[in-house]
Amino acid sequence: MVAAASVVAAVGTVTGMVSALDEGGGRDQARPKVTRSPTLEPLPAVPTPSASKSSAKPSPAKTSAKPRPKPEPKTSTQRPKEPRSAAPSADSLYRHGDSQVLDWVRANRSDPRRPLIESRIADRPAAVWFAEYAPETITSRVRAVTANAGSRVPVVVPYAIPDRDCGGASQGGAPDLAAYDAWIGKFAAGLGSGEVVVILEPDAIALSECLSAKQRTARYASLARAGRTLKAANPRARVYYDAGHSGWNNAAEQAGRLRAAGAASIASSDGIFTNVSNFHRTGAEAAYARKVLAALGGPAGLGAVIDTSRNGNGAPADGEWCDPAGRGLGESPTLRTGQARVDAYLWIKLPGESDGCKGAPGTFTPDYAYDLARG
Repeated sequence: MVAAASVVAAVGTVTGMVSALDEGGGRDQARPKVTRSPTLEPLPAVPTPSASKSSAKPSPAKTSAKPRPKPEPKTSTQRPKEPRSAAPSADSLYRHGDSQVLDWVRANRSDPRRPLIESRIADRPAAVWFAEYAPETITSRVRAVTANAGSRVPVVVPYAIPDRDCGGASQGGAPDLAAYDAWIGKFAAGLGSGEVVVILEPDAIALSECLSAKQRTARYASLARAGRTLKAANPRARVYYDAGHSGWNNAAEQAGRLRAAGAASIASSDGIFTNVSNFHRTGAEAAYARKVLAALGGPAGLGAVIDTSRNGNGAPADGEWCDPAGRGLGESPTLRTGQARVDAYLWIKLPGESDGCKGAPGTFTPDYAYDLARG
């Protein structure tokens, strides 16, 4: 996934940052295991016994050396009133109370880096990853996050598709698609009835070259079923599919893959996500996302979410994806972007969790976090 992976590079422990802009509630400890990391891995959900064996895993660190292209935006400013889940009325993202960065902040009150890391990273809302295939506990782990969110909107990342990351740093997942389908059903059972954003399987569509044509078809069919299952379990869930990023696959090609995976159907999708674990600037991603949506077709109300966790200074000119120097935090997480067809800016990859170069994949690395916070 060196050239193509964009999201799951480092899958650290489930302590990944899960806080929410508006403060937040629960201190569940589901933390993802560090399973070598592909592009992006889940954040903490409900704890599974140990810090490294929990349900929510930190976001993978690999951001795909190959930038995923983000085609020029389609100028359509109109947002159709299709029967998609209504967008949240307030900018109230949930900040999960248990994450690697919060653990570090609590344990290092006298560290001179702590104030900046705390104010610029730990106090922001971030996604909660679920990268460990543990069907017996996944429902309770997801419920621990959604139940504690209260009126705020949690962002959860199911990350257990078989052959994920094409055998890269974040390899792992369910043993087969039948097991994955059952796991997603149990994941969906924990969504509750409130608003929730679901980032469905980063890299599962953009990064699928390692699969045969038959295997890709089967994976896409499974993702389509997953979207329907999630939305049937909670009609207020907003499900987004993997569109890679603006430096990766071209918009038409990515749209074709997304269509095959159910992303154009209102029964399974609310749109697409881009830039997970990558560094491409928000403007380029928004343009690319609109181009993909235009090629995708489907309800006009389909939108996009962009991972802005590390794109403040754009992508490195040399294409480096593993903890590249000189990067910075991007726009703060928000459900109000002011951009046509862009539903939210989210921190999906957890800032400060290494891609595997400045620290072990998926683990919080204070020096890296500090550099991002200063950038």
